[in-house]
Amino acid sequence: MEIALDKQSAVIEHKSYARVGLLGNPSDVYFGNTISFSLGNFWASVRLEPSTDLVIVPHPSHDLVQFNSISHLVNRLQNEGYYGGVRLLMAICKIFHKYCKENNITLHDGNFTLSYDTNIPRQTGLSGSSAIVSAALSCLLDFYKVRHLIKVEVHSTVRQRWLEGDEFIRSTMEEVANIAVEGRKALLEKDYIKLVALMNHNFDLRRRMFGDDALGAMNIEMVEIARRIGAASKFTGSGGAVVVFCPDGPSQVKQLEDACHSAGFTFQPIKVMPSFLSEVDLQTLGSH
Repeated sequence: MEIALDKQSAVIEHKSYARVGLLGNPSDVYFGNTISFSLGNFWASVRLEPSTDLVIVPHPSHDLVQFNSISHLVNRLQNEGYYGGVRLLMAICKIFHKYCKENNITLHDGNFTLSYDTNIPRQTGLSGSSAIVSAALSCLLDFYKVRHLIKVEVHSTVRQRWLEGDEFIRSTMEEVANIAVEGRKALLEKDYIKLVALMNHNFDLRRRMFGDDALGAMNIEMVEIARRIGAASKFTGSGGAVVVFCPDGPSQVKQLEDACHSAGFTFQPIKVMPSFLSEVDLQTLGSH
């Protein structure tokens, strides 16, 4: 995460990058293990500026409320859904306030104006919503000078089955978590054949748990396109985009690019960002 602080105007800005789950997801929300990286190609930024009233500013594109016609409105909803980033900013403000109240953390009476921008493609499993929330939370922590870790849980049907002790979900999720452990070893040893097998197995296990209807035919086809040329492929997150590893190098990458373009998919080389976590951050995370 990148940070910018204008001391004269007391404006606080934070940037969070998109996230790619390379191995082990979705076990990370089931007390498992995940190897992931920040994707420098895409990010979300949030700006907090002290103000008389507390204001959440709608984004001119992502929170559109003015349309050329009813057809424009309907097309927008079909392609982008009903929600932009305003609900996320409001939600993290609520969660932050609740957490501070429950933990007897006193907040000063100052107000602020919160706005955001993002270029992370929607509904691609690149943690676009999380990036907005993460950047906004960092702004709130700086504004109120709070230094605590806030944990937010995500629920789903599979998660409910996991909570109820479903043996299939529990054992499969444990197997997914172990993939991250094996993947770390493979990466350190530069065992790329093993890495290919692990990435593909990771997706196969997800497919078993969630089913084809939940994953969607287009998402599955993105994975299969890569596999047909001998590359490894899996979801970056919960669907909408895939991360591909080409063990045979540039010639295989070109094959993949051509296959993606032929199928109407966007091809984007990955730019991996370094971690912005400090030693203190890592120690804090390790204690939870």
